[in-house]
Amino acid sequence: MSGHELSKKLFERAKETIPGGVNSPVRAFGSVGGDPLFVVRADGARITDADGKEYLDFVGSWGPMLLGHNQEGIRRAVYEALKLGTSFGAPTTREIELAELVVELVPSVEVVRLVNSGTEATMSAVRLARAATGRPRMVKFRGGYHGHADAFLVEAGSGAATLGVPSSPGVTPGAAQDTLVADYNSLESVESLFDTYPGEIACVIVEPVAGNMGCVPPIEGFLEGLREVCTKEGAILIFDEVMTGFRVALGGAQERYGVMPDLTTLGKVIGGGLPVGAYGGREDLMRQIAPDGPVYQAGTLSGNPLATSGGIAALSFLKETPEVFETLEERGQQLEAGVKEIIKDHGYPLSWTRVGSMASLFFTPDEVTDWESAARSDREAFKGFFWGMLDSGVYLAPSPFEALFLSSAHTQGDIVEVLSATKEVLRAVFEGGTT
Repeated sequence: MSGHELSKKLFERAKETIPGGVNSPVRAFGSVGGDPLFVVRADGARITDADGKEYLDFVGSWGPMLLGHNQEGIRRAVYEALKLGTSFGAPTTREIELAELVVELVPSVEVVRLVNSGTEATMSAVRLARAATGRPRMVKFRGGYHGHADAFLVEAGSGAATLGVPSSPGVTPGAAQDTLVADYNSLESVESLFDTYPGEIACVIVEPVAGNMGCVPPIEGFLEGLREVCTKEGAILIFDEVMTGFRVALGGAQERYGVMPDLTTLGKVIGGGLPVGAYGGREDLMRQIAPDGPVYQAGTLSGNPLATSGGIAALSFLKETPEVFETLEERGQQLEAGVKEIIKDHGYPLSWTRVGSMASLFFTPDEVTDWESAARSDREAFKGFFWGMLDSGVYLAPSPFEALFLSSAHTQGDIVEVLSATKEVLRAVFEGGTT
């Protein structure tokens, strides 16, 4: 934990004017202890902190840096847009071009509305689902994260599938009462909620590949089952593809698994990493959004010219260079094979999950399929692993319940480097060796 003197000073300074010294809680390193790194630049697969130390980055700004940091085409597009102005609060051609790309590339999206963040996208999609169905309730899953809107900051009560209770002060019981909580990968828990609240559930929102309890893939038949249940019950199925969109496949998880939601939410990946989000889906639903219809949603910075320019560059590159996804899969396979070999050779109590270029190393020997199994992870062991990897020059998410993200900028040599560090750090964690 030593050797980050300037970052420590910056953190102390930040705490004077910013709650906890950070503008998003996980950045505070609360799960691992110690002080966070302050990053000053990033290129390709590497970031550099305020003390001038370089790290292999597997956070990727929490997912959107699919092509690596500071990618030339995106940088050039944003620079050219910057010369024309930063915000207009009026329609631009770039909004149209980005919307057309999203509609072309995401299988279920016929009409799309641009917003400013994943949270805006998910809260707007749920509002639309409630308006379209005339029903009040929503189903989400334990361990799933869909942003910080009040209705999402809800945890399960005493039952496995139950009425939600607020998980943050400031969220009223009234805001939480219409959020129902089921277990990820359990169709039975979802069906039980529909049986308990007949004709009341407007939508089911799900990360098709969970990324906020670590990377947890859907078991066979789960997504298909959700589609069938929602169709049968007249509810809207929402895929939160803020993490999986354009990452696990060009068309996201819905393309990879062949299951079509009614609505899809997307995040900053469609801005090449700039602040942007979107929600879209069936035309009959999306035409209910104002000004076409009565469901209100607005934003001065929606369709911002910098974000849309970055997004056009990013999505156009992915469309024209589909081999990017082959590279991502190859790097994922290389990392997976190496990690599994380490686990097998040493008998460490670990488990591994991966979907494309998303992955997680869980500090539990049990198969992880939901929040309950993920929560069995040894948090103290992870803490030692995190700091050992950081000291070895590898930057991972400072939480045992966040996914690892690869980019096309990671080379085979980078994977060899991280595997070598992983082997030594795990030896230190479990066998008392030194890194």
